[in-house]
Amino acid sequence: PAFRRFQRGYFFGYLPALAADWLQGPYLYKLYHHYRFLEGQIAILYVCGFASSVVFGLVSSSLVDRLGRKKSCVLFSLTYSVCCLAKLSRDYLVLAVGRVLGGLSTALLFCAFEAWYVHEHVERYDFPTEWIAVTFSQTAFWNNIIAIGAGGAADFFAEWLGLGPVAPFMVSIPLLVLSGVFAVKNWDENYGKKRAFSKTCGDGLKCLLSDRRILLLGTIQALFESVIYIFIFLWTPVLDPHGAPLGIVFSSFMAASMLGSSLYRLAISKRYHLQPV
Repeated sequence: PAFRRFQRGYFFGYLPALAADWLQGPYLYKLYHHYRFLEGQIAILYVCGFASSVVFGLVSSSLVDRLGRKKSCVLFSLTYSVCCLAKLSRDYLVLAVGRVLGGLSTALLFCAFEAWYVHEHVERYDFPTEWIAVTFSQTAFWNNIIAIGAGGAADFFAEWLGLGPVAPFMVSIPLLVLSGVFAVKNWDENYGKKRAFSKTCGDGLKCLLSDRRILLLGTIQALFESVIYIFIFLWTPVLDPHGAPLGIVFSSFMAASMLGSSLYRLAISKRYHLQPV
């Protein structure tokens, strides 16, 4: 029972943050197009976000450990809220700054929350380490469900209510505030080991170059992610001229992703033994 209560406390803080992130997926390109920017200009805005994720991704682990995991989760709520508010502006520079803040927020989202949970699970509550996988498995399941629902919700606010492509970004803000306020009121602070940034990067690079399998895996992952990011950029301008409901299409993509994950888990189950080699 104590573990279940702790787990629910994590979900109440983390799942609204994930919902806010997914809500912004379907209408990002359409919003920029609605503001009369050209495809090349929109591409630069996308690159600002992706480059920001790369840069902040390098330092996010050290930043989170030094600042504190709870403070980092609250910082995520603040920076992502400002990122959403920036979408109200038609000024190109403001939108670019918003994309940079979005990259920082993404780096924090996929670092701070999990780091906070693992520390609390192991150090403060001393639950069995194998239970961590149970929590993350449930998180992955609810993340898929939320992603599917977010597409429908974005379509509802943008199209059905006629509020326009900026509406999903505004709807994200209360969810981000909810996540931050819940963390402030219910979570304890914890910190990681303070290590020199140069040593952290050096150890990572050494690990990457010393094992050929890690280098190959990283290369394959990078190529796959490149294809996905090209797809993310192009699917809206391809489908939108045909009047496709972007939110529903986005939900369909997420449902297909969930189906793929389910088929993978089925394939490696004891029944089929299709283990990756």
